Amino acid sequence: MHSNSLKVFDNLPITLEPIKKDNIDIQPNTDFLQPTPPANIETASYTGQRCSLLPSQKIDALRQTFERHQNDRQLIILQDFPDPDALSCAWAYQLIAEQYDIQCDIVYAGTLSHQENIALVKLTGLPAQRWTLQNAKSKDLSVYNGYALIDNQGTTSQLMPLVQEAKIPLVILVDHHSLQGELKAEFSDLRPSIRATATIFTQYLQAGLLTLDSSISNHVKCATALMHGLRSDTNRLMQAQEEDFLAAGYLSRFYDSQLLNAVLQANRSKRVMDVIERSLKNRIVQNNFSIAGVGYLRYEDRDAIPQAADFLVTEENVHTAVVFGIVHDEDEELEVVIGSLRTTKLTLDPDEFIKEAFGQDSQGRFFGGGRTGAGGFEIPMGFLSGFNENSAYARMKWEVFDAQIKQKLLRLVSPRDNPIQTE
Repeated sequence: MHSNSLKVFDNLPITLEPIKKDNIDIQPNTDFLQPTPPANIETASYTGQRCSLLPSQKIDALRQTFERHQNDRQLIILQDFPDPDALSCAWAYQLIAEQYDIQCDIVYAGTLSHQENIALVKLTGLPAQRWTLQNAKSKDLSVYNGYALIDNQGTTSQLMPLVQEAKIPLVILVDHHSLQGELKAEFSDLRPSIRATATIFTQYLQAGLLTLDSSISNHVKCATALMHGLRSDTNRLMQAQEEDFLAAGYLSRFYDSQLLNAVLQANRSKRVMDVIERSLKNRIVQNNFSIAGVGYLRYEDRDAIPQAADFLVTEENVHTAVVFGIVHDEDEELEVVIGSLRTTKLTLDPDEFIKEAFGQDSQGRFFGGGRTGAGGFEIPMGFLSGFNENSAYARMKWEVFDAQIKQKLLRLVSPRDNPIQTE
């Protein structure tokens, strides 16, 4: 992508004229003309925001939150397997927080296994740290005055119980996924209508929370990461909306196109290719859904699952692909069923589909969710974890989970059919 190719979007006119949609007059959003409310303003009123400019009271509330926490030390908690959207936004948050003398540590409990994520962190020097559970338990969490959740709501991080046990307050929550549960943050910005959290953070930058400077290396690298995050979560801008294009137009002034190209040229590993091959062999196709279980994977190969789903959804006469497997972490003796969904069907809501398929745990938290075109789920195996050195037991355990996952999915895909065929 040429560094000037998206500048045109910055010059698009913004009108407040009413527009018509399906013969209904839709009045322009004029929230930014209203008086400034308190800092704990409800997020819900912004969920459908389509204007390229954030309401001034939202920016004021965020700015006031940072001001109240000057000289603090914070944790930025990402999902266990952070993607480019999460990584880039965490870095943007860290750079914004520095303006208020807030020191931030970006942490995740899982691993970077997608080749592009590894390349992004290595090539840009993105300051994210892996904290395994064992490592985190040895940390002195009392040094942190608060934490932020970026591009997640805590349901996909193993670090959340430790943070909550240490009674560290949630200061800021920014996400573009649907609400996953009850979380009380001092400031929250949840916008499921936005395609990428990188778009939200770029809007923060445009509003002046951080003035990007092309002569500052970290600013250029962070802008490049944000462009990658935006591109990744909008399917190479194919699913981008006006806000995303405007954000990309702004980032085009600062990002390094050669650096981004180097990140995107990262090669798939042999193990990823093996998982894709396994998904092809094991898939069943029904009512334009392709469903594949890929068996056991090492923890560090977890990101092979969404890459296999990306591949299966390209098959002729398939509009939705679901790939899942049992991911095993030998260090933590932990096993979890992890799955990814990809869809090109506009009327299929991944968030609703996954929540209906797999439901909630005993504490009311959903096992998964999604956004436009994509979703995922994680189901802990608890008491059944481990003991895979017995091959017969391991095979039996996989067969049970494989059948159960398929049964729950096919109940929605083909509700009248008997989803599991037994001999």
